[in-house]
Parts: sequence; C-alpha cells; structure tokens
Amino acid sequence: MLASTLAAVTAALAFLMAIALLDQWRERRGPYQLAWAIGSLLFGVASAAEAIGAAAGWSPELFKVWYLAGAVLNAAWLGLGTAFLLGKTRFGYAYAALAGLGGVFTMLSQAKNNYPDVGTLPILYLIFALVLALAIGVETYFQNTRWPRIAAIGVIAITVLGTALVVVAPLPVGTLQLDVHGVPVLTPLPGSLRLLTPLMNVTGGLALILGALFSAYVFMPKRRVLGYSLDPGQPGDHILFNLLIAPIAIVVNFVASLPAAFSALVRGKLHSRVPATILIAVGALLVTGTDFGVKGGETTIFALSKLVSIGLIFAGFLISIEAFREIRIPFTSIRIATGRREAGPEPT
Repeated sequence: MLASTLAAVTAALAFLMAIALLDQWRERRGPYQLAWAIGSLLFGVASAAEAIGAAAGWSPELFKVWYLAGAVLNAAWLGLGTAFLLGKTRFGYAYAALAGLGGVFTMLSQAKNNYPDVGTLPILYLIFALVLALAIGVETYFQNTRWPRIAAIGVIAITVLGTALVVVAPLPVGTLQLDVHGVPVLTPLPGSLRLLTPLMNVTGGLALILGALFSAYVFMPKRRVLGYSLDPGQPGDHILFNLLIAPIAIVVNFVASLPAAFSALVRGKLHSRVPATILIAVGALLVTGTDFGVKGGETTIFALSKLVSIGLIFAGFLISIEAFREIRIPFTSIRIATGRREAGPEPT
C-alpha cells in the first residue's frame, strides 16, 4: 500500500511539472520546454500505472502503458529537451556519441538475451542509431544549431514505432507475474519492443545527465586546467584529437572550477543554471540507478527513489531562470515571480 501511495504522489508531481512546463511553452514557445513537458507527462503516466497496478492489480493493457511510457519513451523525451536547450553549443557531439552508443547497447542486449523472432531488427536499430549519430555530428561540426531537430526526428520515429509495437504486442491472459519491484516481469513482451529500451534510454537518459552537468559547466566560473578546442576551422587530425580529449578536459576543468563556483554561490553570484542543472543531474542519476538499491523484493525503496528523483528534477527546473524566467499559476496571468534575469554563460 505504501508503494502505491508513493507512486501516486510521484505521478502527481510529474503531472504538475508537465503542466508548468506546458504553460511556459505556451508563453515562450521554447522547444526544450515542450520536450521536457512530454517527458514529464510520460513519467507521470508510468508512475500512475504503477500506483494503479499496486493498488488494484495489473492488467495487460496497464502493463503495456507502463512499459511504453516508463521504460521506452520518457527518458528519450527528457534527453531531447536537454538537446534543444544546448542546441547552440557543441553538445551535439556528445548527443551523437550517445545515439551511436544506444545502437551498440541494443546489439549487446540482443547478444545477451537472444530474443527470438527479431530477425535483422537489431542490425536495423544499430544502423538507424549510427545514421542519426552521423547526421547530428556533421551538423554540429558545421555549427548548425538545427541538430536537435534531427534528434527530434529520431525520438518521434521511435515513439511512433514503439506505440505501434505495444498496441500489437500479445500478452498472456490472466494474472501477470510480478518482479521484485512489484511490476510485471518483461518476459512476455516481444524482443522487437524490448530492444527499444536500450536504444532510447542510453541516449536519452545519459543525455539528460551529461547535458545537465555540461550546462552547469558552461554557466559556472571556470578554472581551465586542461585546454581544448572544437573550432571546426582547425585541421582534421586536430579536431579528432580535441574531440577525444574534450570529455577528459571538461571533467578536469569542472572539478577544478568547483571551489570558485561554491564561492560564487555563497556570495549570491552563481548563475541559476548551475545549481539547477546539478539537481537535475542528481535526480536523473537516482532514477536511472534505482534498481541497484532494491533487494529481496523490497518495493518501497524503488517507489521512494523515483519520488525523490522527480522532486529533484522539478526543483532544478524551477530554480533555472532559463526554463522558468517567471513563475505563475499555470494558464493564468497570476505571476508569483516575475522578471528574473541574469547574465549569460561563461565562455567554454
């Protein structure tokens, strides 16, 4: 009963975040706000399905809704929102790498689980991911800020495919077997559908986490211990070398910049994006790693960790002036906080 209550509260919070983001999108038309709103809505739908399933029992239809919204799509849409937010930066290289990595993990998942009757689908999923990665990487190289639109085409295509596969997926009639989390085991689902999970979650989930941390790095006062350049005007061998060392340099510089960021926070001079995106990254990490904290059939930890994670992510969105320049009662003109402004990012 406690797990059902926690899942219901999680769903309510996720729906509230979706409404607030939709209201902001209605006012400002930011594509990242719309993508985040869709991701939040999907998170809420999956949590609501868990609450209903825990309280009243699972039906095949409820199981399908839960799997599509929670296991396949919500991380992808949240990661896409981060892509749109960072569309003017070189984060496209990271998103491209994650898209390719998602395809690789899809092949590894098939090698591990050996799903029957999937035919050449794993290879087709890999090709799709690699083509998407290449297109995003090329657009980023030429400093084309439209690369998130290519990412959006990929997410929308998988959303349509996943929905179609869920609708036609056969499930056994009667009581569904539950796992240690209190949700149905995935065995009855076809491999064609289950392979979409690594394809979308690796890209979307890691994009949300890494994008949040990169955004914090962009907006924090920096100490550059290691230098790198992603200027497309440099020779080809130089750009390849810098692409390889950039992740290491960013991590080293991020850690080296933390004391200055903490000092700016104490003085009230830290850009709101820094604490906001760190909260989002922690929340995303928590929800991604939830399964590792569940032992011996304990479902309360599973439900509580998702509640805390969506709370952290929502808090991060509220703190960020970029997403919430003003805070008002949704779909009304009643403003709670207005006119919030601050300086742009530090140069990277």
